[in-house]
Amino acid sequence: MTQPTENRGKANRKLMGRLLVVVAVMFGFGFALVPFYEKICEVTGIRNVFQPDAAAAQSTQVDATRNVSVEFDANTQRLPWTFKPLQASVSVHPGEVTQIVYEVRNTLERPVTGQAVPSYSPQQAALYFRKMECFCFRQQTLAPGEARRLPVVFVIDPKLPPELNTVTLSYTFFEVNGARGSGG
Repeated sequence: MTQPTENRGKANRKLMGRLLVVVAVMFGFGFALVPFYEKICEVTGIRNVFQPDAAAAQSTQVDATRNVSVEFDANTQRLPWTFKPLQASVSVHPGEVTQIVYEVRNTLERPVTGQAVPSYSPQQAALYFRKMECFCFRQQTLAPGEARRLPVVFVIDPKLPPELNTVTLSYTFFEVNGARGSGG
């Protein structure tokens, strides 16, 4: 009677060992994906939308000899919200901290969570556009009919190439299914 019990115990220990190895490999793989993801974002010019730019916290010199026109655009991807910037464009000096506001409204009869993803035109402008505060850093949950004003605080790096005198910042809101947003 002890023989089958011993064999079962030995098989269970062997299975447990294999499962622990699989868990360790999966854990390591998860950590390995972080730098891989960051490198892909760096190469493609897509910024990490979940964290503010570390460089934005650094102070920059304002270049008062130069103006850059920053245009704003808003889109929704199959999300029945109204979404728009409150001003179409601003003229800024590189290095100058600027705040603009977008307005979003949930037109559905149910709460909806969305996430905004920024894009830049021309694409190389993304390297010089530093967001210090942005609603795109977190998910937004809006109640039925709720409207909210969402600020963006940014700085254009003075190292922006001189031939770039117009930059477009565009946001697209996507619905996040099954998510619990921060509400703020």
